[in-house]
Amino acid sequence: MRKGFFTDTSVCIGCKACEVACKQWNDLPADGGEFRKGGSYDNTGALGANTWRHVRFVDMHGGGWTFMSDVCKHCTHAGCLDACPTGALIRSEFGTVVLQSDVCNGCGYCIPSCPFGVIDRDHDDGRAAKCTLCYDRLEDDLEPACAKACPTDSIQFGDYEDLVEVAERRVAALHDRGVEDAYLYREPAGGLGAFFLLTEPPERYGLPADADSPLQQNVVPATLAAVGAGLLAAAGVAAAFARARR
Repeated sequence: MRKGFFTDTSVCIGCKACEVACKQWNDLPADGGEFRKGGSYDNTGALGANTWRHVRFVDMHGGGWTFMSDVCKHCTHAGCLDACPTGALIRSEFGTVVLQSDVCNGCGYCIPSCPFGVIDRDHDDGRAAKCTLCYDRLEDDLEPACAKACPTDSIQFGDYEDLVEVAERRVAALHDRGVEDAYLYREPAGGLGAFFLLTEPPERYGLPADADSPLQQNVVPATLAAVGAGLLAAAGVAAAFARARR
């Protein structure tokens, strides 16, 4: 049964409890407590090798702030998994994309293959790192640390299809209350295992409007073109050989 996250930005309060819980459970180092440029409380700044949950602070241009707890999307068509040459990235029995650090050789091919900029290499050992959707907790039938810590249920964990139903009901309820801009961001990359309820265009949250793996966009078509060219060349040689024999 595929597991996933539904993150409802309309009830996120920016408390960062998810960030803290993620770092504590996964033994990740702190990012420091300094304010970022402009006095923002967003001290982590972005997802990275040491930050697997990141609460993004979105300035609504004088209308206050909205928040989004960002995370690896555990894509259905995961470019990082396709690009990995060592098998360090795998699809788990929960339908999630897990990075096995002991198999990673630090080649970095997965990094440009992620359209969401999720994966990064650790500055100390050079190996890639990202959210595992708390695979070790799932094995013990526990919910991920970030969802467990969220005080407003902005982050919900469960069976993927059940989460989609919950999310669709939530969007409908917001529409009934006059929040007509609410929608689900879950279709890119063939479907996101960790998807979001948004009320602004995805770019406002640092998300691409359309996200396909660069590997699928460039490498696969290029490979098919190369194979096609090779077959044409082989056919030409065969034809020339046949003519010579005649």
